[in-house]
Amino acid sequence: MRSFIQFTFTISGLLAASLLSAQDTLAVQPTEDAYYRIIKIPVPEGVVLEVGGLCNLPNGNIAASTRRGDVWVIENPASGQPNYRHFASGLHEILGLAYKDGSLYCAQRGELTKLTDRNGDGIADRYETVYAWPISGHYHEYSFGPKILPDGSFMVTANVSFGASDWWSGKSVVPWRGWTMHITPDGKMEPWAAGMRSPCGIGMVNGEFFYGDNQGDWMGSGFVTQVSKGDFTGHPASLNWADRPESPVKMRKELVFKQVDPRDDPKKKPEYLANEPMTTIYEMAHTTYTDRQIKSPAVWLPHGVLGVSTSEIITDDSEGAFGPFAGQLLVGDQGMSKIARVFLEKVNGEYQGASFDFHSGFRSGVLRMCWGADQTMYIGGTNRGWGSTGKEPYGLERLIWTGQMPFEMKAVRAMPDGFEIEFTQPVNITTAENVDNYTVVSNNYKYHPVYGSPIVGYKENAVRGAKASSDGLRVRIVVDSLRLGYIHSIKPEGVRSASGDLSLLHGIGYYTLNQIPSGPKADFPLVAVKRKKNDVPTVDAGTAANTPDNQMKEARPTAAGMAVKAPAPAPVKPKQVLTNNEAQTLLLKHTCSACHKANERSVGPAYSEVAKRKYSTAQIVELVYNPKPEHWPGYTPMAPMAQVPKKDIEKIAGWINSLR
Repeated sequence: MRSFIQFTFTISGLLAASLLSAQDTLAVQPTEDAYYRIIKIPVPEGVVLEVGGLCNLPNGNIAASTRRGDVWVIENPASGQPNYRHFASGLHEILGLAYKDGSLYCAQRGELTKLTDRNGDGIADRYETVYAWPISGHYHEYSFGPKILPDGSFMVTANVSFGASDWWSGKSVVPWRGWTMHITPDGKMEPWAAGMRSPCGIGMVNGEFFYGDNQGDWMGSGFVTQVSKGDFTGHPASLNWADRPESPVKMRKELVFKQVDPRDDPKKKPEYLANEPMTTIYEMAHTTYTDRQIKSPAVWLPHGVLGVSTSEIITDDSEGAFGPFAGQLLVGDQGMSKIARVFLEKVNGEYQGASFDFHSGFRSGVLRMCWGADQTMYIGGTNRGWGSTGKEPYGLERLIWTGQMPFEMKAVRAMPDGFEIEFTQPVNITTAENVDNYTVVSNNYKYHPVYGSPIVGYKENAVRGAKASSDGLRVRIVVDSLRLGYIHSIKPEGVRSASGDLSLLHGIGYYTLNQIPSGPKADFPLVAVKRKKNDVPTVDAGTAANTPDNQMKEARPTAAGMAVKAPAPAPVKPKQVLTNNEAQTLLLKHTCSACHKANERSVGPAYSEVAKRKYSTAQIVELVYNPKPEHWPGYTPMAPMAQVPKKDIEKIAGWINSLR
């Protein structure tokens, strides 16, 4: 679920402010706050607003539920002096809230509850159980929802359990843990889909139910995907109940374990094994068990880049009142206190699309989001027990579009031979048609019982041609060796806006390619593949073009970002310890800063705390490649970081130990 993964080449595209040179004058690139501004909503003294659910009401008020079991109605939320009315209390860990026909509905730990104010005094006087599901009493059995379908029925998701002696392995010890449940208004439940691990990310998109999960065991990274009845989305613990007569799920545990060793020894945590035969969830769905309704992600959210703990999924239905991304998804992240953006399209009947950075810097972990009557976004946060980069324990905020148009990739669409990039502003044609201004790489995640996945199958994809539309808003690029099931990271680093000579506010789009569309290929001149003098040929970890290889082996990127199979490097000679600035640059490069700070607890321990353990450099290298979360109880486990070059870890290790 959480660590600090990223490709070695991406840091320049992710810096919030880059410097552009023009006639010896430096102009500062606008930041996110120039386009979208965060406003803190005051919370009354004594109110612990650990937001677990958030929804708008017909009269313009906002309702918020809390993890401590309260429901508040917030009147005049945009006024600067909102009024908080205590609507309900005494509930258990409310992690979702919805309004329907004059009542509020919330998912408690073990039931879907209807809350109604019958006498009109502003306080709920009827608490009604719509449906109750089994619980074991385990603390990690969170329940999320509901989301309301067009017919008025409800979707609720249930977390698997963690925390037994084999804490690394999610369990489904009572029915429907790890499932999506479909519940009718009159209290009838049908199991809908299985394979969920920690399904806090839920949302409705054009009347369809979407869900997103966190990195963890069996989950290589966060993602979003549409869920249909009978789907299996990857975590096998839920399949304990798949053979029940009411289950629509065809997948079975033994079929998963036929392809992937579960390594389920309760006394031995499964660890990352380099160069083992492997599969991906895409291969399971599209090649191995095509008749078993396995659902691979529609869009991956690269771990440590676009988030670590996927939360609310909402659609921008503002028709332009919230900026240029109408119709797209905005996806919260609790651990990194940020929001990502997702462009979806359907190709050959299957959802896929691109994910982008959108906005960071929220005060607490972003758990729930909703739209207000003023067409601004309301964000509810919490971080107790879960950790977040936002330091406040809870809070409520608004996100407002300033009216200024950012220079962004608005959308990326799949083409038969590459991609089409749509921009929010016209591009400078000269920069847009120069293939040297683009970098495209592809990678994937392993499907295995280890906590998270390193980047696997890393490969550079040559950009062979680029052609801009006459209005400058679209550029079609031809890309070699597209691979199904892979994330294609598209970085138009050198492309500038026609007005203002701006670089992109967020410089990378991550396109998950599940289907390649048919149609004509690009009709413009292509260039030969260029190689720099010192380039090392890449390893094609897939097959020759457009298909994955079931026996793919990992290829670890070098410091130059090239994936090679090479002999073990010679021992590195001791070097001078990095300065703090040099260390921060390297930590950003490998996104370590997403989860770790120098002197503050974050998602992971502070580096100053790590220094107190007096690990040797060799021990730190080994712990990056094979983490030992049991050494750090109380923190979210870290995934293996096999893609980070050893020499960079050694430099970071020297700096960490200098903090003693």
